[in-house]
Amino acid sequence: MQIAIIKYNAGNIFSVENALRRIGQEAVLTDNPAALRAADRVIFPGVGEASTTMRYLRERGLDEVIRSLRQPVLGICIGLQLLCAHSEEGDTPCLGIFGERVRLLRAEGLKVPHMGWNTVEATAPAEPLLAGLGAAPYAYYVHSYGAEVGASTIATTTYGQPFSAALRRGNFYAVQFHPEKSAEVGERLLRSFLGAEV
Repeated sequence: MQIAIIKYNAGNIFSVENALRRIGQEAVLTDNPAALRAADRVIFPGVGEASTTMRYLRERGLDEVIRSLRQPVLGICIGLQLLCAHSEEGDTPCLGIFGERVRLLRAEGLKVPHMGWNTVEATAPAEPLLAGLGAAPYAYYVHSYGAEVGASTIATTTYGQPFSAALRRGNFYAVQFHPEKSAEVGERLLRSFLGAEV
């Protein structure tokens, strides 16, 4: 299987490569449109700021490349947020794959960023991406913004208020948490994604 990780100006990409190696998979880190389109699976991970990252993607035509992908695509953290319609961070129009909007976490009495382990509550229990994770698995989060709960939401997490922990629309999947830092739960999710069908 050919796995491509989108190369762009985001942090934490190499930890995704390492997580894939732990489950016996190798990936190519690339911003080449032909290589991304030819891959069997594409992962869009990272940690970053929405407006500067979207500007980077647009300047290199990667926004249109991502929208054109037809194989299974997995967004992680900022990848999830940029696949949404809009982010409050920098008042940023995003890729619009998911109709949900990304908003600053409003968690009264709690620290933002939301950092650490929290439960993932499936709202679409039959969703194959979430298979085998259990009723309310714990996953690792580091973020200050979250996608609202909407039509594409397949799992939620509550931190002061509910937000989308996972989204799916067609061949596009996304998680707000970091599977590469979420131990066995993260490994199971990556295995499920690699076996995903469109």
